[in-house]
Amino acid sequence: MAGRQFFSFVVKSVVLGIFVAGLMLFLVPNLRNGEGFTLPWLGEQSGTAMRKTYRDAISRSAPAVVNIYSVSIENDVGVYRSRPRERTSLGSGVIMTESGYILTCNHVVQNADSIVVAVQDGQILEAQIVGTDQYTDLAVLKVKGENLHQIPQPERHDVEVGDMVMAIGNPFDLGQTVTHGMVSRAGRNGLSNFVDFIQTDAVLNQGNSGGALVDSNGNLVGITNANFQVRDSRNGVRNVDGINFAVPYELARRVMDEIITSGKVVRGQLGFIGGEIRGRPGVIVTAVAKQSPAEEAGLRPNDIIMAINGVALESASKTLDMIAETKPGTTLDLEISRNGERLDISVTVAELGGSS
Repeated sequence: MAGRQFFSFVVKSVVLGIFVAGLMLFLVPNLRNGEGFTLPWLGEQSGTAMRKTYRDAISRSAPAVVNIYSVSIENDVGVYRSRPRERTSLGSGVIMTESGYILTCNHVVQNADSIVVAVQDGQILEAQIVGTDQYTDLAVLKVKGENLHQIPQPERHDVEVGDMVMAIGNPFDLGQTVTHGMVSRAGRNGLSNFVDFIQTDAVLNQGNSGGALVDSNGNLVGITNANFQVRDSRNGVRNVDGINFAVPYELARRVMDEIITSGKVVRGQLGFIGGEIRGRPGVIVTAVAKQSPAEEAGLRPNDIIMAINGVALESASKTLDMIAETKPGTTLDLEISRNGERLDISVTVAELGGSS
């Protein structure tokens, strides 16, 4: 009798267990999807348990962003004598190497008689200018410090429109400040890229120039540069909210490496301006500079450059990049179309000035 009762108890328990399991599968869809059993009111320890934070990204990158104070001596000419006046410019910079190379904007340190760098750990260091590049508005500085924090740098440039980014700098000398926004244009990385920078709505103010634009992992994606400005007949020049720029990381790194290696950035140029033709291959020449290699070679406005050294052209910007990256003194063979006639001309690349 006892054995029969035990068997009946086991059967009832199994049936009840199957019924409860089926009921739970019906009431809790996550179990049917293999996601496990969770109760939100048990998992949340407090109101901030599920918060989103960029704390890790900032802790990786912020120590590498420095405050820069450049001092220049100006002479005010009075009635009886010249009176020297000290002018201080405020900006930011990014520690790119543990050995003390720093990237900033050229306009932050231009014409400076002395430059002081304040590191986030309290070090105050004197900086020397290694070189500058006016086309990208970048400058490379060198400091000697201890335990300098190198900013994390990506292996490849993969910033895309819609990515979340943060700008780190020292606006108005308030101390290190972080703003965030979204990338609305990714920018280009070629050496002919003079204005096509990363565009973002991360807020930049006076003092942010030369600071870091980092992604949500804390990796450097650009060197913050400027606001978009318009001229107002009533108020003069004013900044436009939500449109700010940064030099793409790969371009900034390339400029820095060339300045460190050779003291300047060497760019090739032929002396023409070109654009694309909708629906047709090639680059149409819109203007040719006087006494330029292009003019001396016989290139004319409205010529269509079809290929350079046998490589077909499709993009004006890529064509200018290719020329800029060609060593001065190199001869290029251009295949052009002029009034429907095919011509071949050779032109020697000259050096574009502007770096020091």
